[in-house]
Amino acid sequence: MADYLLFFVMTLGFSTLFAVGGIGSAIALVPVFIMMGLPINLAKAIGLFINTASTLMASIMNAKRGVLNVKTTLPLIITLLLATPVGAYLSLYVDEVIVKWLLIGFLFISATLILFQKRKAHFQYQGSCWLILIGGSVGLLSGLLGVGGGALIIPLLIFLGYNAKEAGIAVSMVIPFSSFGAFSTYLSFVGMDWILLAVVTVAAILGGYLGNWIMHFKLSSAQVKKFIAVILYLLAGKFIFDLVL
Repeated sequence: MADYLLFFVMTLGFSTLFAVGGIGSAIALVPVFIMMGLPINLAKAIGLFINTASTLMASIMNAKRGVLNVKTTLPLIITLLLATPVGAYLSLYVDEVIVKWLLIGFLFISATLILFQKRKAHFQYQGSCWLILIGGSVGLLSGLLGVGGGALIIPLLIFLGYNAKEAGIAVSMVIPFSSFGAFSTYLSFVGMDWILLAVVTVAAILGGYLGNWIMHFKLSSAQVKKFIAVILYLLAGKFIFDLVL
């Protein structure tokens, strides 16, 4: 019970903080769970389910409002849905050390994008080939690492000339389904601790609501994002320290 309480508290804290910054918490929770002693594939599976639960409501609301432009992002949606479970399946064959190094790279890149992301397009190229490439590559990484791909997809779409709001809506619509597909794949070869899954999922949902409530006060989202980026850098540094020494 003490272990479950610790996981609940950690998940609630990270989910609240990341919700204030408008960022999915799975990117931090997966490495934290690994550091807390969970087997790496179990940590990734739980992270994917948390990602599903925390983004599903946003997807439902966007669908009800009819703000999703499926036509322009359909190649991205299809390839992301297909590639994420494939990435999860690759966990059976990719060495854990390699996965950890890839996770380190993902943490560094995500933190850097959070710090220096510009909401300005650099190109006006919105061809389906780029959408397929982004959806396929990020989907494979997402499934393999157990984290949401929105932190990479949205800046890439903006860079190519897509509207920032439309990019965010498109990603929020597909992420829960691609994450659940990868989670289901992990279930085929990972022994799930269902009590732990329920505990951290409840904590993540509560953290999301609490973070959104805190956002209504005079709290700078930009400052929170800088703090989140520092946390991601520190998590990456801790992984490097453990792998090298």
